[in-house]
Amino acid sequence: MKIVVIGGSGLIGSKLVNTLRAHGHEVLAASPSTGVNSITREGLAEAMDGTDVVVDVANAPSWEDQAVLDFFETSSRNLLAAEAAAGVGHHVALSIVGSERLPDSGYFRAKIAQENLIKASAIPYTLLRATQFFEFVDGIVQSFAVGEEFRVSPALIQPIASDDVVAALADVVLAAPVNGTVEVGGPEALPLDELARRFLRITQDNRKVVPDVNARYFGAVLDDQSLTAGKNARVGAIHFEDWLAESKAR
Repeated sequence: MKIVVIGGSGLIGSKLVNTLRAHGHEVLAASPSTGVNSITREGLAEAMDGTDVVVDVANAPSWEDQAVLDFFETSSRNLLAAEAAAGVGHHVALSIVGSERLPDSGYFRAKIAQENLIKASAIPYTLLRATQFFEFVDGIVQSFAVGEEFRVSPALIQPIASDDVVAALADVVLAAPVNGTVEVGGPEALPLDELARRFLRITQDNRKVVPDVNARYFGAVLDDQSLTAGKNARVGAIHFEDWLAESKAR
């Protein structure tokens, strides 16, 4: 099977490419660096020739509200048009758990716009929604910094290892389209302020974490359902402390 991974040189994309190749599939790691650009359409038609599945794990270069919306809408429209012309049979996209619950965030609004374009197309599809990656916990915690302390929402979060996301993506790619959404989350849901304390303790940062129900997560106020997967979600196997210990060892 020929599979094109859009964003194939990024964190998720590069791991997914290796996983799918290990299963014996022909996989194109598509990105501007390999001559395939979903914004300018450079190399898209050639990449789609003979392709069975397209996996979109590309991310926007800017998180500014209008820029991120323009990126996901333009990229998705171009991909879906090229796939339709080539007769691609399955479009898989990586999205985010809770996007529709956080309309105050421009990034989440952009992901919903992307999902809606995919749903409206005639191409069979599967959306895989994942919770926040362990790899992003540092940036998430730092976003709550106020002076010499962190004012962090105590709402639940269910972070996941990128390796678990890749495993779920590979299963989706190799299965039939569901024309719907599949969710995957980490093995533990915990208060975000507690996650921040664990991270800072392990990284030997002595700054104080203060719970604040009004603290905004990239523009959005959270509740316990905002960042947690549903009860039928697939659950990852890797725990945060184990991942962090291994990451520090590497």
